[in-house]
Amino acid sequence: MNDEVEPSTSSSPTKPAAAATATKDQIFLRARREPFEHGLLPISKLIFSDGTATLGPLKEKLIERSSSLRIDAEGVAEVLQISIDNAGLVLDTLAAVRPSDSDPLVVDEISGVVVGADVYDLILFLYIQSYRRLLPRSHKDSAAVADVWPSTSVFDGFLSALSPLQLVRSNSRRFIPSQADEEAHQLSYLQKHLANILSLLAESVEGEEEESLVMTLERFERLSFLFQFGEKGSDGVSLSQAAPFFANSDPDMPAVHVSATQVHDWILQNITAALEHTAERVPPKENGPSSIGDQDVSMTDASTGSYKGSGTKSISFVEGISKASLVKKASDLKGSSVKVLNCHDSVIYVLAPLRYATVYGCSDATIVLGAIGKAVRVEHCERVQVVVAARRICIANCRECVFYLGVNQRPLILGDNHKLQIPNWFGGESANPTTINPFPLPEAYMTSQQKNHQSLGEIKQALRDLQLEENRKREISSALHVYFKDWLYASGNVRQLYCLQGD
Repeated sequence: MNDEVEPSTSSSPTKPAAAATATKDQIFLRARREPFEHGLLPISKLIFSDGTATLGPLKEKLIERSSSLRIDAEGVAEVLQISIDNAGLVLDTLAAVRPSDSDPLVVDEISGVVVGADVYDLILFLYIQSYRRLLPRSHKDSAAVADVWPSTSVFDGFLSALSPLQLVRSNSRRFIPSQADEEAHQLSYLQKHLANILSLLAESVEGEEEESLVMTLERFERLSFLFQFGEKGSDGVSLSQAAPFFANSDPDMPAVHVSATQVHDWILQNITAALEHTAERVPPKENGPSSIGDQDVSMTDASTGSYKGSGTKSISFVEGISKASLVKKASDLKGSSVKVLNCHDSVIYVLAPLRYATVYGCSDATIVLGAIGKAVRVEHCERVQVVVAARRICIANCRECVFYLGVNQRPLILGDNHKLQIPNWFGGESANPTTINPFPLPEAYMTSQQKNHQSLGEIKQALRDLQLEENRKREISSALHVYFKDWLYASGNVRQLYCLQGD
């Protein structure tokens, strides 16, 4: 195994795995988007602006308080000096953005056994709380619309000053960062803070004259929380298998420790190769941002860098639907995530089992999602009805929206929201059998539904009891069809019928 370890030198650096296979299958290192899109919490005590200066001692306190390097909500609350509710929120959010469901923290939600979070996963989670999402360019009339839409907050600095409808009418969507821009910004953030991140994971070598940091295989694999190769983990190739210094390690033998400097150089080279590759593939936006600058909280001992990013192939997008109805089934979607963006005056059905979902910038729409196994985020929406079955949901900066939720955890509401309606978000378990609804319907809706069903039954029975000739029955049937058609047009539901027939 020692022959496989090739120390990195300035004259002969370790060749990036992405560069070695670029012509074959185009696999590049990329940031895992889930921690950045679904894992940021607006809790001031979780944001550390001085990098390892605070997180280093904090890591030692977490280790001391932990049992077998795992820490529960009480330990997190004690060390971070936050409430037990916020500590529980931290652990729930961490579980939702972990790359694997096999971790005990994730299993804990189902089994009810208190296991706690891995200390090093928690440290990485705390570190990225300083990440700031990419800001859109300011709109020239932002001051004029500031009084009709929630203002930018300290935790949601990316929020546009325009409401969803103003955004689409002003043709200003070119000012909004694309998925490619955001993912490149995430990778640039990790590039900037890589040295600090590795120092928190590395171990000090004892017995050396000069202090030296090394990475074990186990600690190196913790980086899979932040990084992965390709869209789906390089078709089963783990981060450690992609690294030349850990590839093909014998699972029955302890892996050789690798210098943290060597790991740093190898990851940095792969990040650079990935950003250069995406910069070549994605042309700059017309009149868009000239660069993807770092807008995160500055930390000490961090190098800078900014690049263009590339889009991703593992997300399904439903974007720009206007005055239409749309149904997306499992066969229509790719990957495990969906984003519903900038849809207006429409009805959207996303009926597929997915892990993550995002609804952004929609107005006057009805959106049905389910089932979402990890997390849903609804953001910057106006007059939208959302019907969703999911494990957890986050609602941020929305106006006059109604949420019908079947979720396992309490909804998380962030930012500047106005006139939201959220009925009972979970009705608990029921001893009676349920055939359709996993949670109770609103009482007024149930009463109206039962009344309509009763009226329908009475009408059907009355028609069956009539002793009429066939031509009279046809006349009655035609009259009913005419009234039903008039109702379809008067209510506007005929549009949905035509749209669904077109699919």
